[in-house]
Amino acid sequence: MRLPAPTPPPATPSPSRGSDTGRATPPQDPRDARDPQAPLATPGPNSGRAPLRELRSGLEDRIARFATIWGRAIFPVTATSLTRPEFERHLVPLTRTLTEALHARPFDAGVAQRVGAELVAVHCTDPEALAGTLGVVESYLVLYCGPDGSGTEGTEEYRSRCARLQHGIAAGYARALRERTLREQEAIARSALTARIDAQQALHASEERFRAVFEGAAVGIGIADLQGNVLEVNDTLLQMFGGLEGHVRGRNVSEWGHPDDTPHVWRMYGELVRGEREHYRVEKPYYRHDGTVLWTNLTVSLLRDADGVPQYQLALMEDTTERRLLNLRLRYEATHDALTGLPNRTLFFERLEKALGGAPTSRFGLCYLDLDGFKAVNDSLGHSAGDRLLVEVADRLQSCATGPGEVVARLGGDEFVALTTGPAAGSEEKVTDLAVRILSALSTPIRLEGRELTVRGSIGIVEGRAGERTAAEVLRSADITMYRAKAAGGNRFEFADAEADARAITRHGLTNALPAALERGEFFIEYQPLVHMHDGSVHGAEALVRWSHPQYGVLGPDRFIPLAERTGLIVPLGRWVLEESVRQARNWQRQHGGATLRVNVNLSPTQLHHPGLVADTVRVLESSGLAPGSLCLEVTESALIGADDELLEPLRRLAALGVDIALDDFGTGYSNLANLRRLPVSVLKLDRSFTQGMQQQPANPVDVKIVEGIVALAHSLELAVTVEGVETGAQAAQLRALGCDTAQGWYYARPGAPDRIHALSLSDAVPTPS
Repeated sequence: MRLPAPTPPPATPSPSRGSDTGRATPPQDPRDARDPQAPLATPGPNSGRAPLRELRSGLEDRIARFATIWGRAIFPVTATSLTRPEFERHLVPLTRTLTEALHARPFDAGVAQRVGAELVAVHCTDPEALAGTLGVVESYLVLYCGPDGSGTEGTEEYRSRCARLQHGIAAGYARALRERTLREQEAIARSALTARIDAQQALHASEERFRAVFEGAAVGIGIADLQGNVLEVNDTLLQMFGGLEGHVRGRNVSEWGHPDDTPHVWRMYGELVRGEREHYRVEKPYYRHDGTVLWTNLTVSLLRDADGVPQYQLALMEDTTERRLLNLRLRYEATHDALTGLPNRTLFFERLEKALGGAPTSRFGLCYLDLDGFKAVNDSLGHSAGDRLLVEVADRLQSCATGPGEVVARLGGDEFVALTTGPAAGSEEKVTDLAVRILSALSTPIRLEGRELTVRGSIGIVEGRAGERTAAEVLRSADITMYRAKAAGGNRFEFADAEADARAITRHGLTNALPAALERGEFFIEYQPLVHMHDGSVHGAEALVRWSHPQYGVLGPDRFIPLAERTGLIVPLGRWVLEESVRQARNWQRQHGGATLRVNVNLSPTQLHHPGLVADTVRVLESSGLAPGSLCLEVTESALIGADDELLEPLRRLAALGVDIALDDFGTGYSNLANLRRLPVSVLKLDRSFTQGMQQQPANPVDVKIVEGIVALAHSLELAVTVEGVETGAQAAQLRALGCDTAQGWYYARPGAPDRIHALSLSDAVPTPS
């Protein structure tokens, strides 16, 4: 049988852009090279007009076109992760299978069932996918993949085959879809069963874990209903309550009230059982059956059912009894003195702050006690004996403060405080009575190591209304007042005075400001002229240091020199005064044409003991060029009373250099006049108390005789006499008549700037009494 000449396929719609038509096809199986219009028989060697390769190529092109049309029809309703081109390429082998089945001899429609099953396998499970597939097969399979030729021979047969293939696709599709559905249902059922088994096992494991936790927990666990009836407790909770189950299980939680319960404990409990609160945590005590107290950290939580309705309450209890006792012990040790057992500074401040924070109508009284001479006990008998003395003092003080609102504490060392509080009426009398009782209790000697010790104390009292001052301010005022009582001789009490406190606070502030003041150059020097009494000429001047304080203004030496003595700052301050004074004296001499003008500089007792006194003085004189004879160092008489040769040696060395030494404030120290022979002094400066006795007329004859005797004695020892505090002409005339050599005072000139001394020396304007 000869094959008809190949004819072009009928005109069909072009495939959409992006299809795989025209794409090179892979090598084909040799059996695909047969003529699609032949009855699937192998052609003879001379059959066909067109080469087999061309026939096969045309068929593959039509298969690809069909796959493209098929893909466009069902891709939109297919649940796949493939792209459209990838999906269409997946339909190509299915199309080839249908084509082969369409041409197969004998014909087998069962092959189409595999195509339907394959559609389900690639998730084309939507009913529209099957309908679309059947429609495409019916319309295009024979057209594209049927017999190739212009005739209609065999076309009806191929259409009949196409219809049977559609049935096969539908049958395979339905069977595969049903099997898939059954598999999914079976998997769902299996999963549900597995989940149910797992849930039961998990519930059982959870119950086992809960039971293990419930029984083995280190904290007490109890479960009660919403009425408060205890349903279940673990062994730990039983042991916490004494180990008797009957005293715990079956009881109601309302029976476990305690006087130390805070009010909000039962308020929160009521909120929880009403469902208004999910949990709360408190520190709560319980009574055990034997009457002892169990302290716990209690956490109560509300348990709800699946619908959220409250069902039970769960209590977790941690036994904190031992921890609480330890904390109380630590608190006691932190707030009480280890030696005496009295409240310490920390606890006393708490009590004092509470008293000061009371109602404005209440008052307080505080006694601040410091033992007099306690250091001597430690130094002579040792600290062990001193500690026993403090214990005895503490016992006596405690016996004094037994009234309501009275407490005694030890602040440290030998310092004690007693506090009394109460209504305003009689507050001052009450604190006075307390101070008298304290001093009376201390007056009885204390027997210690075979000897009797007399204990004395100084008390500072602060009394006032609550809310007026802070605790720190009250204690500071009491401390200042106590030192005032000690300075007055001790073994007494003094009441606080606001002005005295202010002065003490000012002294403290000045003491702290002294070092910085010297560095900042806040000190300056004024000079008071020294005048020859016989002619009124200026002999020199005394250097008087001043402090230009930024807050208090200009301060005289009496305000800060004692403070500088106590702090040791007097040494650098005195060195600065010496340098400035010597430099100024040298300037006067240059300005006055070389005339000798002396400068007097005061030396403090601390400077006398300083090892660098001589070296500093020599250095200052040499650097300035001032002759030693133009410098006079003034030393108070009290500083040299009982002075030994070691103390006098620096003064003797300075005197040997030509520096004058003046004995200042002479007549106030009651020194032995015979000591004048030992002292390297060349000038006696009479204290101003003698000149004050000559202000009135007639002058005090006793003062006149004393001055006359001192002048005669000084001149007999070849000492010059200078008087201070000359304020009237009558005083000046009488002192000159008594033989005094030089004088200074307001009658001649007040202390002033250095240029004023130069002006006075040039004009000889100092008055001379007639």
